[in-house]
Amino acid sequence: MNLAVLGAGAFGTALAICLSKSTPVALWCRNPDQTRQMDLDRENAARLPGCPFPDDLFLTNALDKACAADAVLLAVPMQQLRPFVQLNKDALNGKTLVACCKGMDLETGLGPLDVIAQALPDAKTALLTGPSFAHDIAIALPTGLTLACRDDDLGRALQLELSTPTLRLYRMHDTIGASLGGALKNVIAIACGTAMGAGLGESARAALMTRGFAEMQRLARARGAEPKTLSGLCGFGDLVLTCTSAQSRNYRFGVSIGSGTGFDPATTIEGAATACAAAQVALQTGLDLPITSCVAALVEKRLDVSEAIRSLLSRSLKEE
Repeated sequence: MNLAVLGAGAFGTALAICLSKSTPVALWCRNPDQTRQMDLDRENAARLPGCPFPDDLFLTNALDKACAADAVLLAVPMQQLRPFVQLNKDALNGKTLVACCKGMDLETGLGPLDVIAQALPDAKTALLTGPSFAHDIAIALPTGLTLACRDDDLGRALQLELSTPTLRLYRMHDTIGASLGGALKNVIAIACGTAMGAGLGESARAALMTRGFAEMQRLARARGAEPKTLSGLCGFGDLVLTCTSAQSRNYRFGVSIGSGTGFDPATTIEGAATACAAAQVALQTGLDLPITSCVAALVEKRLDVSEAIRSLLSRSLKEE
């Protein structure tokens, strides 16, 4: 099976490096100058330095050429996914597409597969998600991910093709739960980073992770996810990784909020938009998502850190 990865950010590049050790992979980059420079350097020095490209990784900025692959991995940031698939629907519709982004679309509240389905009704889709950092995947450190696909035959075929000696994929049918786990853990990571940046300590982080996980499960159940899904890699596993490592952009963003320091505005922070989208869902449906709502208020600068802390600690006492 020939593969293509659309999107030459850190994660898309890492997947292309990892998978091209087993099969030919085309890595599509929008910018022709960047494409030529990566091909010359045989690495993505801007996004993933120090990770050389295997011989079977090919660079292209021709979308039609990349989409001729048997399966296309969409490593496009969540907030860019909807305009991207709408703009390129002629090239993508009817293809086998694997979404590799995490989050909720800010305008529609939809996850990656539902966004794709709206624009590309004839596409065959799956979702790749779970606890992973791009650098770990690129340098072949052992990583376990979830492949969620409603079509069992397609899921089995993709699981075989996308698994490598160091990248182990676990298959499931619950695309709703897998999508929400990957999206909402970023929101809780911002909360945990904020707590650590504000000097609230490890105990506060543990409490936020635990109660945040309860919020993730609450919203997932309300949207029809299977109860056990978020206990796996795509929920609990991803939550642990993202809330405890400075490699996580969402966690670092939270630290910057808590400490009052600056953060590079060019860095993609999926959890910020997802917090706002999820908080809107909570408002419309009456779901109790206090941590998520506080993160949204911090992102939108409707609360400062001290006000957010008071808001959470002054809530009525309850059973766990």
